[in-house]
Amino acid sequence: MKKISLRKGLFIAAAVLLVVGGLFLSYRYLGKKETRYRTEKVTRGDIAAVVTATGKVDAVTTVIVGAQLSGMIKELYVDYNSVVKKGQLLARIDPTIYAAQVDQARANLLLARANHEKAKAQLQDARRTLKRNEQLVAKNFIAQSDVDTARTNVETAEAQVAAAKAQVGQAEAALRQAETNLRYTRILSPVDGVVISRNVDIGQTVAASFQTPTLFSIAQDLTNMQVITSVDEADIGRVRPGQAVTFTVDAYPNQVFKGRIHDIRNAPVTVQNVVTYEVIVRVDNRQNLLKPGMTANVSIVTDIREGVLRVPNSALRFRPDDRGSKGADQQAQRVEKGQGVWVLAGGKMKRVSVKTGISDGSFTEIREGDLREGDLVITEAMGRDNKATQRQAPPPFIR
Repeated sequence: MKKISLRKGLFIAAAVLLVVGGLFLSYRYLGKKETRYRTEKVTRGDIAAVVTATGKVDAVTTVIVGAQLSGMIKELYVDYNSVVKKGQLLARIDPTIYAAQVDQARANLLLARANHEKAKAQLQDARRTLKRNEQLVAKNFIAQSDVDTARTNVETAEAQVAAAKAQVGQAEAALRQAETNLRYTRILSPVDGVVISRNVDIGQTVAASFQTPTLFSIAQDLTNMQVITSVDEADIGRVRPGQAVTFTVDAYPNQVFKGRIHDIRNAPVTVQNVVTYEVIVRVDNRQNLLKPGMTANVSIVTDIREGVLRVPNSALRFRPDDRGSKGADQQAQRVEKGQGVWVLAGGKMKRVSVKTGISDGSFTEIREGDLREGDLVITEAMGRDNKATQRQAPPPFIR
């Protein structure tokens, strides 16, 4: 009895092993041939087409304040972030040399005026001598040559008066120039604004012989800023003045700032054969959060569609492979002209040709095609091991 029971037990164990092995082999070799599909519903919603770019935040007007004279900085009256008014004194260059030049020019003017008066007196004397000689020659007391000499002296005196008068004008001009140079030792603010940079210190010597040295940079109004962004030539055709813009900066990654395109500059910027155009975005900065020089990640809204039929972009990229072609429309699979999506209905795949509109990077507008809201479009083919098996096509062309 024990022998029979042992044989029976071995037989049962072998049968169990065969069943388990068969199930394992069936799962291992047959199950892998089955393909499942990940699907998404066709929905209605809003789509906004955007152009992304990077740029730099800057003041709308930044004034560079320089020095027209060379000399040592004697006094500074402002520093970084100082709020200044138009005409306010910012700094002073040592005026000693220029004040001495004013004194010298003033003395030269006094000398020129004195010479002018002296020339006029000599002219009066020459005229009196000429008149007296004319009276004497009429009575034959002197020769005619004496009258001629007196007349020549008058003409010479008149020329000397004119020359002296011109020297007075030269001296006056030299005095004005010296006084102007003296005024230029006082560096004044040309606009109302905020000092964003200071490039000099007290005791530093500035040289203005060949080019004007920069002393200060003043932002005229930090409550109105601009973003200078570079847009690729492939996208510039969709960008227009007045379009809405959103952007973020690294200082406030969770805050979205808004603005509008103010201008598109026609001058191309070429860097390593990449052509871009500068787009100017005006921004309201009354909260004083944005600072000059910040890097902005810009999104330009070029088009908006509201309540349109849309599909995920992955549905337009999906293409079935050989294992995924079972149940598909074979002719549709062979002829794939234009855009299309694969719809799953009743366990069968069917390709539907569509015409697409704008895309926001996640969804694409469907302008034409036999699709309805709620249809299941295939976005990915999955095996039994949940690994993707489909091949991806290029992204759809955006009109």
